[in-house]
Formats: sequence, structure tokens, C-alpha cells
Amino acid sequence: MHLDQPLTDKEFDELDQFLLSDRSPEDAMTMDTLHGYLTAIAIGPETIMPAEWLPRVWGQDGQQAPTWKNSRDEEKIINLIMRFMNEVLVTFEVAPKDFEPLYCEHEVNGSNLIDGEAWCWGFWEGMELRPGSWEPIWTSEVADLMRPIYLLGADEIEESELPEVEDPKKAHQLALAIEANLPSIHRYWLPLRKPAVETVVREEPKVGRNDDCPCGSGKKYKKCCGAEAE
Repeated sequence: MHLDQPLTDKEFDELDQFLLSDRSPEDAMTMDTLHGYLTAIAIGPETIMPAEWLPRVWGQDGQQAPTWKNSRDEEKIINLIMRFMNEVLVTFEVAPKDFEPLYCEHEVNGSNLIDGEAWCWGFWEGMELRPGSWEPIWTSEVADLMRPIYLLGADEIEESELPEVEDPKKAHQLALAIEANLPSIHRYWLPLRKPAVETVVREEPKVGRNDDCPCGSGKKYKKCCGAEAE
């Protein structure tokens, strides 16, 4: 299955059930938290490679791993997560205004309200991969657009701010605001986004200072091309 194909309902349920199963670490993300996490990585200030962000899906310390049946089982689940990520990336690339955060719904006094906390926790975890790089947005012209994510996702908020999140109806409105704000947050980072840092692999062995110079002069490297380099 190619990465550019969105998850089917069956595959979505399969990944959801795996994340909730005993084979996943106890601290593994749920689907809504994972969706928020992937969103922050997809639209944030830096390109982050899967080798870095994927381990944290299974726990904040990145040291835990699921109990795989075999290599095919691992490959299948990782492929589902990567395609889930690709859905986020493609939506922001093609139609950012159509992006919908994966929120939970619950009934409160006969009203169906959305709960964005778990999604925001995930988004906050994604931001924590590069906290310094996210700093500029908090003092930018779009800083107010980040406030609902802060209120629902931060580990700690001010005591005076608690009424804004403890009331289910107010929390519902914050979640709606996040959905409306995300295209602008994405647009803010678009021209500033940094590429992933790549490790350059040296194809030829490094020349030691006391080795013969590779230029063929017969001199030691430190007294030939090495001296010129210095």
C-alpha cells in the first residue's frame, strides 16, 4: 500500500485498536493525540524525520516499543502511522481550510460537545520536539491563534485561566477556534520552515595529518594540502 493512499475506515479502526491494545506500551498515544502530534510536526517550524518523532508515539521518553508479533506486523502498523501522517501533510498542502482535527465527542446535559484536550496534548508533544523553534510564533501577529492550543494542551496553565477549560461549553468553543486557526498557523510557518538536518556521510576515509597527501606529492598531508586548508 502506497503512502499517498489515505487510511480506509477499516485501517483506521485497526490502528486505533492497536494503540489501545495490550501490545502497545501503556503510555502510547491514542488516535486523537497522535493526530494532534502529527499535525504539529506537519505544520511546524522544522521538518522532523520519522526516526525522531516515531519513537515518541509509544511514550514520551521515546524508549518504549510495542510487542510485535513479527517484522510484518511491525511494518504494517508503522505503514499505517506513516500514511496517517501523509494525510495530514497532503491536506495542508492541497486544502488547508479543509483540515479537521480528530476530536472526541461527548454528551453534556443533552448537548453533543467536542473535546479537544487529547488532540491538543498531542499537538503540544509535537511542539516539544522543537520548543525553541516554536518561540517566534508566541510573540508574532498570530500569537492569539495559538492561545486555545495552549489552554487545552499545555501541562500547566494559570489558575485564572482554568474557568476557560473546565466549562465543557467553553472548551468546545476553544476546540472550534483551533480548527479555524490552524490554516493561519500553517501559513505563518510556511515561508519560515527549515529543512531537516541531514547527516552527511563521507564517501572517502578522512585523511590523517600524518598520512601521505592524497594529491600524490609524496609529502605528509599536514605539510601539503592540509597546511593550505588550515
